[in-house]
Amino acid sequence: MNKIFYLLIFLLVFQLRSFASPDSTIIPIGRQGFHDKIKAEQLRADKTDGKADGMIKVSKSDDINMQVTDAIMRKVDILRYGIEANKSLPTSNDKIRYLRYIESLVRDFTNNWRARKFSPALAPVLVENFSAILQANLRGENMVPYIQQVPYEVGLINSEIFKENPGYQESKKTLFLKFAQLHPDKILANIGPYINEPFADTLVLVAFENSPSQLYSYAQSTSSLPGQLIKRNQDSRIKIIVQLSHLDGALFYFPFLDDLISGKQTIESISKYIGSNEKKYDSVGYFKLLVKTEIDYYNRLKHGDTPIAMAGTDGLMDMLQRKAIQHFITPINELHEVNNPAIRFRAIDPLGPQELYYMMVFGENEIFTSSYKNSFDRMMQRLGPKPKGDSLLMSVNFDHFKKFIKMAAAYNKLDTFLRTMKDNSEILMKAFVSKLESTGTLEDAVDVADSYGSIRDPNLLKSMLDYVTENEQRCLQSGNQPGQKLYHLLRTIFLSSDPANNIDLAKEIGIPPVYTVDYNYLADDTGRIIQQVFFYGDKDGKESFSSYMSSFPASDWKVTTTKEWVEIKSIKGKPIWIYANLPLDNVTDKDADAQKHLIDYLDEKNLRPAVVIHRGHSYHLQYTIEQLPETAKIIMLGSCGGYKNLKQILDYAPEAHIISTKQIGAKDINKPIIEALNNTLRAGKNIDWREMWNTLDASFAKGPHDKKDLFDDYVPPHKNLGALFIKAYTKAKG
Repeated sequence: MNKIFYLLIFLLVFQLRSFASPDSTIIPIGRQGFHDKIKAEQLRADKTDGKADGMIKVSKSDDINMQVTDAIMRKVDILRYGIEANKSLPTSNDKIRYLRYIESLVRDFTNNWRARKFSPALAPVLVENFSAILQANLRGENMVPYIQQVPYEVGLINSEIFKENPGYQESKKTLFLKFAQLHPDKILANIGPYINEPFADTLVLVAFENSPSQLYSYAQSTSSLPGQLIKRNQDSRIKIIVQLSHLDGALFYFPFLDDLISGKQTIESISKYIGSNEKKYDSVGYFKLLVKTEIDYYNRLKHGDTPIAMAGTDGLMDMLQRKAIQHFITPINELHEVNNPAIRFRAIDPLGPQELYYMMVFGENEIFTSSYKNSFDRMMQRLGPKPKGDSLLMSVNFDHFKKFIKMAAAYNKLDTFLRTMKDNSEILMKAFVSKLESTGTLEDAVDVADSYGSIRDPNLLKSMLDYVTENEQRCLQSGNQPGQKLYHLLRTIFLSSDPANNIDLAKEIGIPPVYTVDYNYLADDTGRIIQQVFFYGDKDGKESFSSYMSSFPASDWKVTTTKEWVEIKSIKGKPIWIYANLPLDNVTDKDADAQKHLIDYLDEKNLRPAVVIHRGHSYHLQYTIEQLPETAKIIMLGSCGGYKNLKQILDYAPEAHIISTKQIGAKDINKPIIEALNNTLRAGKNIDWREMWNTLDASFAKGPHDKKDLFDDYVPPHKNLGALFIKAYTKAKG
């Protein structure tokens, strides 16, 4: 009640500010325009959340939203009126200069928020810090102490506004040190101006320890400033990198850096696979060496010894994933229409069970269903006439075994695998759900949630639920609150997947309804539902676009085509406005330009997409994710389902209902889903995912078997338990 009362009073006061200034200061007509520009930027900030309603909504927390609104509205008003009353600014030009500073403050807040370079919840800190620097600047004082005490993003905005301050150059050093701490992988790309500073050599080691591979390209360029900095470093590990950087295919050696430093491997022993001059690159031999090294490194990791070059860009796991996809998964995926297995799967013939294991787990987001199932069967065959799954897992030190189980469950191979383990299958599944709170990441917990959503065996489902409950009790008894919270959320989500349990997730764990989406929840303040569709200009994208456009008959929709996008508006039923960029040439990035220009247009017209659809291969997905509007409530994607993609999507659009697929999106499947979605919304009805999916399932069951198989690989929002868990966990953490 107190919060509601506070909110009402706040809104009343905010509305009154339009009619009364904070004091009786009179603004000369010659400066009125500069005040108007500030007010225009305040209004623009207000509109950024989709509604110009006097409340800047940046969070689900009313307290945070009120503090942000107060900072950008009331406190900025106090600042601009204060400039008029400030006697230390004797001339009109002086006052205009400071009014422009305030205009820049609000504009930079909005621009950086929209560009996702700044957390808008920091607005109170930003304005307070700006005010302190403003006063210091008036006194002719150095602003460095004020830059030092705020987060990097705040300091960066304010330091650039006060460029004429005597502490500007020193502030840039302070901010670079903050930047280096936040982004160690970008140290060398930005260290050039600071190579003669006392901290430069130390930062090279920081860069190495956090992302060693970034040293390679810079070490090759000895004439560049970062290259000179690396070359003069006396650390033995840096010297090895300098030596390797001058070899052909230097990055191929990088995953083995630890072994090269220790002498366990030599440049000569590795080069026979990499090749040089007359020797050819041995893709199979190199991949097998990567697998052998990964098994060894992971064994070290289990014993508390972290290999330097195991993780990160161009590290062992990164190279293992790239080579698995490049040399094995892509070739068998591309031959998915070839019926002869001997031809289609020739690329993986040389691989043993361990190599096939790593190929599958590292290729999770790329491997097709048919490719996975055949690879899994070959892996089991190569374990011998009496395969033992536990022996395979022991041989790889249980590396990525939770990912392996999650994938086996997703492709209905888990029962097959568990039957090879006899008495150890129960131990394995217990280990699968145990100690999820100790990993430092949610990835394993998300894999457990996704696995539960894929399993059909009621006995196995009951066992998993029991194990989760046991772990919840373990954490409760030991006083481990993070673990208790994690397992409680998993148990609640598992129970909610069975309608008979009558679990309301909105009430139980505070996340929006997962089975339904209210029409009004998607509509903007004019009653329209705005959609944005991303297309890419390759052959598949052009075919998908043609298929997509056939869903809009002239009797129901008005289609307007511009130079870079198409606008589709319903002419019957509720107002549904759809904007899709044209699949222009992707070689010259014309499709990317069209997407950018469309986003700018939507922003300019205050059109906030509530529904976003990605049409394109998985390698295009990252570009769509990076452009997702935070107003998106429903997101339909092609190849998606891995933890990293789900986590990133929900970082951009935290309330989104996600439709994903375990393999590439198929236009013959996408089209009926999109049509069902649009027809429901055009009728002004709420979306019920269970009802919609049951109807679609029945429809596909009447058609060709291959289409039904493709549809079965699509995961609707109410069954996307990994995404539900991320939402719930984020909500629980506030």
